[in-house]
Amino acid sequence: MLSNELSEQVQSVDVLVVGAGPAGMAAAIAAREAGVESLLVLEREAHMGGILRQCIHNGFGLHRFKEELTGPEYAQRDIDRVNELGIEVRCGTTVLSIDENRFVTAISKEKGVQLFQAGAIVLAMGCRERPRGALGTPGTRCAGVYSAGTAQKFVNLEGYMPGKRVVILGSGDIGLIMARRMTLQGAKVLACVEIMPYSGGLNRNIVQCLEDYDIPLLLSHTVVDIQGKDRLSGVTVAKVDEKRNPIPGTEQHFDCDTLLLSVGLIPENELTRQAGVTMSATTQGAVVDDRLQTSREGIFACGNVLHVHDLVDFVSAESFRAGRAAADYVQGKNREGRYVSMQDGNGVRGVVPQQLLVPEGEAEPVQVMFRPAGVYENATVVVRDGDQEILRRRKRIFTPGEMAELTLKPDMIRSIEGDTVTVEIIV
Repeated sequence: MLSNELSEQVQSVDVLVVGAGPAGMAAAIAAREAGVESLLVLEREAHMGGILRQCIHNGFGLHRFKEELTGPEYAQRDIDRVNELGIEVRCGTTVLSIDENRFVTAISKEKGVQLFQAGAIVLAMGCRERPRGALGTPGTRCAGVYSAGTAQKFVNLEGYMPGKRVVILGSGDIGLIMARRMTLQGAKVLACVEIMPYSGGLNRNIVQCLEDYDIPLLLSHTVVDIQGKDRLSGVTVAKVDEKRNPIPGTEQHFDCDTLLLSVGLIPENELTRQAGVTMSATTQGAVVDDRLQTSREGIFACGNVLHVHDLVDFVSAESFRAGRAAADYVQGKNREGRYVSMQDGNGVRGVVPQQLLVPEGEAEPVQVMFRPAGVYENATVVVRDGDQEILRRRKRIFTPGEMAELTLKPDMIRSIEGDTVTVEIIV
């Protein structure tokens, strides 16, 4: 129980959004447009926009706005809408804790410690890059090893070049984009090294960022040694076998002063776990239902904190749904029905949502997203309710670097009779 003095300091808010990146802004916009007046967004950075602020390349907004925008241009459209709707956003405010009762503690320079009791919470904290320490790569602890996103911030926001001779480990989208960016800024990118037999990025980025600049992509390779005393002087790269173990005798050396790591993104879920939300070991995000509500009633999750997306357009679309669902929750618009489990089948990794409501009344279309577990050509994705097939769709190619999605129509949802629905890829 809170003391009387603390209780007087607690601010009540109907919907509280954590994060003012593309996910948080979209959720807040949707909640306000759905009629929520008591609405607050907390953002730890000094500005709204999230990671988009440093993504100065184009290619954003093709799905949502039907035109190519840079990251800052895309973010500005949502910033303008947030301001137009009069949504309160407190930047420079870090959320310290969230409990299962939706009690939030935050802190900022201007206001000090702030306490909130929220009717609903939307978690939109985004993700962070996997660091070198998570890789276990041997070698010295020299300067010149950066995550690709850190290098992007240095170059695009702060005007610093990390180095002149660059090797990139990992072929995620940020790494591919930085290969092009470093080249355009005058650096020599020697190679992009990927431990898997396929790239982890979008095909368009492989073409536009590597092939267009004659940058070699070394698949089934990894960095096995890092050399340098004060500053990185070189790396050793070797081929790996099917178990991703280095193959002796395949080593090659690169003289370089910079190693960029593009080795995966991790959802920022410390606050999610603190709230006692059930987590998915596959997505590393919350387990959610088709309204993006977590296992804790009134707490919703969306964007890269839920599962890592490829395109910001999909982040926004998902987050609009989360904001509307949070508004429905505080407005008492409850749904009746029974929940069924959504599970990964063969060739599928990380189905979201993991719970699906089969309603007693009218059903709504539900978007289902997942990552293919490998590269599959001329394959078919099948959704099954036990032995009953409720959806089948053929696609020319599935790759882990591109999120797959499908829509369950209302009649498909109403036809579900069992307790488990499985999504699988058949070759």
